[in-house]
Amino acid sequence: MRNFIFVSPNFPANYWKFCRELKNNGFNVLGIGDCPYDNLSVELKTSLNEYYKVNSLENYDEVFKAVAFFTFKYGKIDYLESNNEYWLERDALLRTEFNISTGFKTKDMKKVKYKSQMKKFYKKAGIKVARHYLVKTLAGCRKFISEVGYPVIVKPDNGVGAEATYKLKNEQELIDFLNKNPKGYIMEEYLDAIVNSYDAIVDGNGNPVFETGLVEMGDLMDIVNSQDNSCYYYLNNPLDDVRDAGRRTLKAFGVKNRFVHFEFFRLLKDQHIGKKGEVVALEVNMRPAGGCSPDMMNYANSTDVYKIWADVMAFGKTDVEPQEKFYCTYAGRRNGKPFLYSEQDILDKYKSNIKQIWHVPAALSGCMGNLSFLANFKTKEEMNAFFDDVLKER
Repeated sequence: MRNFIFVSPNFPANYWKFCRELKNNGFNVLGIGDCPYDNLSVELKTSLNEYYKVNSLENYDEVFKAVAFFTFKYGKIDYLESNNEYWLERDALLRTEFNISTGFKTKDMKKVKYKSQMKKFYKKAGIKVARHYLVKTLAGCRKFISEVGYPVIVKPDNGVGAEATYKLKNEQELIDFLNKNPKGYIMEEYLDAIVNSYDAIVDGNGNPVFETGLVEMGDLMDIVNSQDNSCYYYLNNPLDDVRDAGRRTLKAFGVKNRFVHFEFFRLLKDQHIGKKGEVVALEVNMRPAGGCSPDMMNYANSTDVYKIWADVMAFGKTDVEPQEKFYCTYAGRRNGKPFLYSEQDILDKYKSNIKQIWHVPAALSGCMGNLSFLANFKTKEEMNAFFDDVLKER
């Protein structure tokens, strides 16, 4: 029997479904986490063969000992994954030290975690990238800005989502930013664009066995910084140009045996980098899209991405096929806003469409709101009316 270590299987809360499908496919599913066993959901407990609690997942020595214990007890570890951006580097280090061959190793981390390094591989894929400068000095920033103009975007070169990302609109904002003595930041030209994603489950030969994608209806950076509502939707089919860019990116990065979430900008007007409507690079994420997004993929495609992923891990292929197609919406409300319609009003009006109501955990609420409604619609017109009703304020 093959052994699969799943790191932090309890967060996000829906990740127990990955464990369930791995176990159904014959793996020993071995969890490592810092949540007390008694506090794990019943669903997760029944999806694990064994659970090793550490005091803190941040403590590498503790996690190392947990992997060593499982290796001693069960033998060779075939896979180690968290499917979580926060732990990707930790996962890679553990694979390196325990010689687990199915996944990225430490030597691979720069290209998949550092935005400045990602650009090289996007270029290899033939995809345009925004001009950038690794922030060092005021003079260097001024020189870069003289070439691209204000505004510019600054964000951690190794960061997650829109965390600590800012738009600088003038010299004073630049100086204020630099006075905070930021370390490890990248500065990029501002692009007037919306985000389209390419989400895929990739087999051991680097071929996608499932593909979908989302469209963001707002600027995630602005949502985080202004604590605004969040809205996006999963398409019932990937857009052709995004699918093409995503597949080329898979090959450039050499992705195998992974769930991925690649982000692209679709330009809203002609700019230095390209023409209106063109798809250009943003960043790669070598894990599923966050939070409830895997569930949204299921709703949009009438499928089960948890099983598809586990099938690829176990058998290298899957016989699961998407069925009826929808637009699956995410409408995330922010606490404290005077919404016109109550939660019950929305439930009453859209009871045949709503698939899930999600109280967003604090760790994810910065970019996803506090209370979200996931719903399916056959047309964009129905979807847009739903967004209006959920997010309309008095």
